[in-house]
Amino acid sequence: MSSDEAREIAKGNPLSFLHVSKPEIDLPDTVDIHSKAVYEKGRENFSRMIAEGILRQDAAPAFYFYRQVMDGRAQTGLVAAASCDDYNRGVIKKHELTRPDKEDDRVNHIEFLNAQTGNVFLAHRAAADMEALTKEKTAGEPDVDFTAADGVRHSSWTVNDQESIGAITGIFERMPALYIADGHHRTAAAARVFASRKGAGESGYFMSVIFPHDQLRILPYNRVLQDLNGLSAGTLLARLNAVFEILPGGPERPARKHELAIYTDGIWRGLKFRPEIIGGARGIEGLYVSLLQQRILGPVFGIEDQRTSKRIQFIGGIRGTSELKRVVDNKEYACAFSMFPTSMEDLMAISDQGAIMPPKSTWFEPKLRDALFCRLL
Repeated sequence: MSSDEAREIAKGNPLSFLHVSKPEIDLPDTVDIHSKAVYEKGRENFSRMIAEGILRQDAAPAFYFYRQVMDGRAQTGLVAAASCDDYNRGVIKKHELTRPDKEDDRVNHIEFLNAQTGNVFLAHRAAADMEALTKEKTAGEPDVDFTAADGVRHSSWTVNDQESIGAITGIFERMPALYIADGHHRTAAAARVFASRKGAGESGYFMSVIFPHDQLRILPYNRVLQDLNGLSAGTLLARLNAVFEILPGGPERPARKHELAIYTDGIWRGLKFRPEIIGGARGIEGLYVSLLQQRILGPVFGIEDQRTSKRIQFIGGIRGTSELKRVVDNKEYACAFSMFPTSMEDLMAISDQGAIMPPKSTWFEPKLRDALFCRLL
């Protein structure tokens, strides 16, 4: 969320954790959000919440099961400290590159607070033994249980007996890999802090929630472009027609893999990659987000790198296609692409290959809530 959105949400609420995760809201809006003053304010607010008992450290080490329910769908993961060394060795696998400026921001936040206050969203391949243990440990009343303003229910169960801790640890020792679903910058930042501190204290691990892959839902991560690269509407359609079967009128929400939609000039057009385009594409090259870059964004729109180009922006699927239509109709952008979501199976397969997806290929929902769990270094 933007700083302005955070200010509005936290207004009049000293308990809002946005005072820690986006502490610029407590400073004049002229202050650079990456300035030392912002991180110092975050440390001050975090320390105050601990001193006042708003945040309380548990007496003993524990695992926690964390369940989120959104629109009737539940996902239950394990809150645990994951190894920076495993991340560096590729046992915890990534699928995206990171931006140095965002890494720097996360590093500074960790260093100033001397704590990790946001979980990394990890996934493991679903395993029957972990499923059975999760079901057993979440059968009773949760220790924390509330429904947030956005309608998402959050519940957690504390597991601090040695037998259960040993059983959970044993299950994960047998898993060949974990996968970063969301939180690449937080993970990279934790690894940098680990390196700079040479593993001192608790810096060798980062806070995570690890979910079975078959419970997760990926929403599309849509694209909006500032201009048509000097192309007329007719020329653009001709270029698109060489790559796609075009369906005037939509659908605006793609129904299956290798389909998407474009909105421009007040019209939705469904786009289906031609068979000859997808026929020989394999692995990372066969992902629709890769095909869009290779066939359209680069050669047609002149956007060679989505990570650095200022002419493209990304809108999470949770905002829906109405947001895409709105920003184009308001002349904020020239056109919008409505995407079909990447699957967890594709994400894990690409990660296993050591390949990197185009930026913003996945949008996971619901998001993990900051402040339910914090980890002091």
